[in-house]
Amino acid sequence: MTKDRVLIFDTTLRDGEQSPGATMTHEEKLEIAQLLDEMGVDIIEAGFPIASEGDFRAVSEIAKLAKTSTICGLARANYKDIDRCWEAVKNAKSPRIHTFIGTSPLHRAIPNMTMDEMAERIHDTVTHARNLCDNVQWSPMDATRTEWDYLARVVEIAIKAGATTINIPDTVGYTAPRESARLIERLIAEVPGADDVIFATHCHNDLGMATANALAAVEGGARQIECTINGLGERAGNTALEEVVMALKVRGDIMPFETQIDTTKIMHISRRVATVSGFPVQFNKAIVGKNAFAHESGIHQDGMLKNAETFEIMRPADIGLSASSLPLGKHSGRAALRAKLKDLGYELADNQLNDIFVRFKDLADRKKEVFDEDVLALVRQSDTIEDHLRLQELKVVCGTGGPATADMTLIIDGTEANITATGDGPVDSAFNAVKALFAHQARLQLYQVHAVTEGTDAQATVSVRLEEDGRIATGQSADTDTVVASVKAYLNALNRLIIRRERSAPGEDTKEIRYTDAN
Repeated sequence: MTKDRVLIFDTTLRDGEQSPGATMTHEEKLEIAQLLDEMGVDIIEAGFPIASEGDFRAVSEIAKLAKTSTICGLARANYKDIDRCWEAVKNAKSPRIHTFIGTSPLHRAIPNMTMDEMAERIHDTVTHARNLCDNVQWSPMDATRTEWDYLARVVEIAIKAGATTINIPDTVGYTAPRESARLIERLIAEVPGADDVIFATHCHNDLGMATANALAAVEGGARQIECTINGLGERAGNTALEEVVMALKVRGDIMPFETQIDTTKIMHISRRVATVSGFPVQFNKAIVGKNAFAHESGIHQDGMLKNAETFEIMRPADIGLSASSLPLGKHSGRAALRAKLKDLGYELADNQLNDIFVRFKDLADRKKEVFDEDVLALVRQSDTIEDHLRLQELKVVCGTGGPATADMTLIIDGTEANITATGDGPVDSAFNAVKALFAHQARLQLYQVHAVTEGTDAQATVSVRLEEDGRIATGQSADTDTVVASVKAYLNALNRLIIRRERSAPGEDTKEIRYTDAN
């Protein structure tokens, strides 16, 4: 590896999925892993194999399918975790075991271990991992709040035990750029054997400095950045892959480092992760936000018309976003829709195109113009799952002096059922009707509505997150009628919960298990 090469370690499927409510299905994990592999991610942390049978299966299958990326699994500092991790990743072309333990005073108190006891545990578990796999990463969780002398001591122990990558996690987003760079510099300069390993940085965004801290660590000598798509992750999230990659690309004059990421694939995977996780990207998000390449000010628009570089430091095409406009409407045909989809990063089979085209025509009859965001909403709706529950008909009446009334007809496993229900507003009455027709114990954790485009005829995209017996499912739908979109999103989430119920083997613990982890 040349001195200026920075490895990109993506943990969207592990740390990102640990965001409350961001749990992905098995198929969605495989899809995201494939997109990461195709984009050129060096290492994919595919999951936490010991957490559940579902996590183990996902990591195992990703390991078998990956073409170029190293596939990594996470393991706590014990033999059982490490053995399970190795079983999951061993069939990858390039496997890695990532093991960790909390080293700060606060985290040492959790297992109630002395410094010497923990040092011995680190030596034994890293040695065990290295006996199984040539590629071992070790992390001292909460490194940025660990005493310097102890951190240097355990890093040296891990290196001597066979770790090939030393990851320095800022687990709670506590550090600042100057500290981040200095910490890596000191470790490389003062720890024996540091020249023989790769140092990595893993930053959280609790103080809004994750990207700055990661880049500072690279300037300090780190040659691996741990990150996630859209900055997904616990609490305030992780370093965003798209931010550090584009920062290194755009500012190569002051940061002479390179990655092997195909940046033209960024926008597509960003949108896909937002869809499957149920976490929409904020409009003003750097690089991939809706407004990142939007210009409304008259001065800005005038400058853009004369020379785009006056107000844009990147080209939209650099991240896979088309700068051209292809207006779509009710007279547009399949060819125009296929071209637009390709422009947006989607190559669809004929049957998928036909399905979207039918709904596109229906939408075009209700809107003056169909925008890119409308097309993307149609694509998100096309994610097929088995429809145990399907909305057939809905009529809602709202009064100023009393409750709203919903007349609903559902198709439940092929059988039509209808009912009238009331509630505090149109959405509440419609959801009550669903509960009356299909009894369930799922609890509504999130209900979120946003307009896809502007105007009174805009589509509303609704996200619904449900929890039932520890299982979490997210549903999304879009429609020009907000209540209809709400019901379809609710049913989408219920359908996912039903599928997860059916896939649960007798006696198998399929509940979501969350461990304290290295990040």
